Formats: sequence, C-alpha cells, structure tokens
Amino acid sequence: MSTASGRFLVLSAGMGSGHHAVAAELTRRLEAGGGRTTTVDVLDLLPAGVGSGLRAFYRTVIRRLPAVYAGLYAAFFQGSGGPRPGSSPLAALAERRLLELVAQQEADVVVPVFHLAAQLTGGLRARGALTAPSAVVITDFAVHRQWLHPGNDLHLCLTADVARRVRRAVRRPAVVSGALVAPRFHVPAPSAADWRRRIGSPGRPPVLVSTGAWGAGARVVDTARLLASAGYGPVVLCGNNARLRRGVARVDHARALGWVDDVRGLMAVSRALVDNAAGQTALEALAAGLPVVGYRAIPGHGSEGVHRMAAHGFSDHARDPWALLRALDDVTAAGPVRERRLSAARALFSGTGVLPLEDLARGKGDHCVR
Repeated sequence: MSTASGRFLVLSAGMGSGHHAVAAELTRRLEAGGGRTTTVDVLDLLPAGVGSGLRAFYRTVIRRLPAVYAGLYAAFFQGSGGPRPGSSPLAALAERRLLELVAQQEADVVVPVFHLAAQLTGGLRARGALTAPSAVVITDFAVHRQWLHPGNDLHLCLTADVARRVRRAVRRPAVVSGALVAPRFHVPAPSAADWRRRIGSPGRPPVLVSTGAWGAGARVVDTARLLASAGYGPVVLCGNNARLRRGVARVDHARALGWVDDVRGLMAVSRALVDNAAGQTALEALAAGLPVVGYRAIPGHGSEGVHRMAAHGFSDHARDPWALLRALDDVTAAGPVRERRLSAARALFSGTGVLPLEDLARGKGDHCVR
C-alpha cells in the first residue's frame, strides 16, 4: 500500500556524477514530503557487462576522442527531418528488470533522470507494459531527442523555454520544476575559512575550473596557464583524471584538485566558475552565488547546453581566450554585470520542484490523464 505521498522509483545513471546528484536531491525532497523512494542506476538494469561497457566507452570518447562523440551526438541525439537512429533498442534490454523492480517496489511513479531511462519508460508506457506513470526530470539545457519519448506522462524542466520545446516535440505535459540543487548550495559554507587558507594566493582572485567527475575537457592546462598569466588563481577540479591533475600542478599559481566532496566550500571562496558542460556543477555554482562562464565546452550536449545557458542570460559564453578574460574581468568584480548575471540565475530556483511528482502519485492534475 502506498504512503500518502507515494512510492517513487528513480532511475539515475553513473555517467559522471551529475545525474546522481539530481537523483539525490530529488529523493531528499520527495522523502521530506512523506514519500518513499528507491534509486537505481539504469545501467545496472542492462545485461551483465553492457552498462559498464557503455560507461567506459562514453568516458573514453569524452576525454580522448571528442570528435567521435560530436559525430555520435549529431547522428543519435540531434533532431532532423528524416529518420534518425535512437537508443530504444538499447533501452529495451533493460525492460524486464525494470518491470520486476516496479512490481517489487510497488512504485506509484517511475522517475527517469537520464535520457536512456526516459527511452526505457517511454517505450514501456506506450505499449501499456508499464502501468505506473513515468515523469522525466530533464537535467540539461540541451533537450536532445533522446530525452523525448511521447510515451512518458510528464516532463520536469529547468526553464519555461525548455518546457515549451518539450511540449512541441512530444505533445505531452511539461512543467518548470527549476534546478534541483541541494540546500547547502543556497546557504553560507561553514568550511569557507578552511578553503581560503588552502588555496589563498594574495592578490590573485580564485577562479574555479570544472572538468566534471572524469576530468574531461579541451586544453584545460592551457586554460589554467592563461588564467594565471592574467593574474587569477586558477583552481582546477580534475575529477579522477590523474594525468590532468599532474599537468595542472606544473602551472605556476594554479591549484590542481582531484575529486572534492566539499565543492560548496570551495565555491564560497572563488569569484567565478569556468565551466565546459552547463551541467549540475554550473547550477550548483549559480545557487551558491558564483557567476559562470562557459568556455571550451565538451562536444555534443555540453556545447549545446553552454550556448543555451548563456542565451538565457544565466551565464557568459567565451568563444576565445580574450573573451574569457574579458568575461572574468566583468563577473569577478563587484558591480552591475556580476549582479545582473546572478539576478537572472535566481529564476532557475523558483519552479514547482517535486510537487508535480507528488500530484502524479496521487492521481491529481491534468498531466495525469493519458
């Protein structure tokens, strides 16, 4: 029997750390409202070896073969007027295990937060095999076609523009949930003083450089060198990329860090974030009051997301090294440009949150009608 606020099965994916971060905040909010949640990695629902192989392949092409990923994105993810290959055959390999989980958990709502999971639930719902409604949490500014399946009941989106694009594409309900960012990014960081001692460089404003959990990015060491030459103190988050960390460590005045659990404290003492993906780290930075400048974006969804995020006025997009330095000069200094960016970004945190999911579990709302 369901609780008053429902049982939710959240489908995440270990492709980096961003989707898991969204899933964790989604879980926190649903459980705070009395819901019961279970989170699984959709890659673990695939046959043995398939999920880990997919993860390894993606990590390799993002870090070492970006042109290959750009080609894959153009072929599989971007829309066009004619037939395009999709991920439905891959998603179909996880159908049996997902249906077993839904039955075991007695799930009232299935919530994909990764595009492969959205294809999985959409296909099952379209055929009537999945009786519980599915609500997709779209974590990207770049709403590529793999996020979109008309079988899904509801879509939670970052902005009104994203929601409009989804509604036009699939003719299904889409609402503005806003960014799902943990509460610690909205409040002062108690560890700020410790970080200030660790990374402080007198006269050099610290600038955070993000490369994701896998340390992916183009010419990151060159970016660190450029920032240092301009008088900034680059602090590079290298994730689990030991080679990148060694390269950054050789740059004068640069700090090379591996995986950081307390990124909130680090953001508290930085003046801006140089970002290459427009993903969860960028949203966390904006929640923490840290301006974002997109630069040398990773291909595919990263490049498209960086462009769209800047077009909305939430961030800047620097197309070359000189544009990067000009943007940083503007947003790291107290003044109207910095305040304008941060003021625009506040709109990202004023959506409905998880309320539409709770309504869906209770069978309320127009979006519950198939």
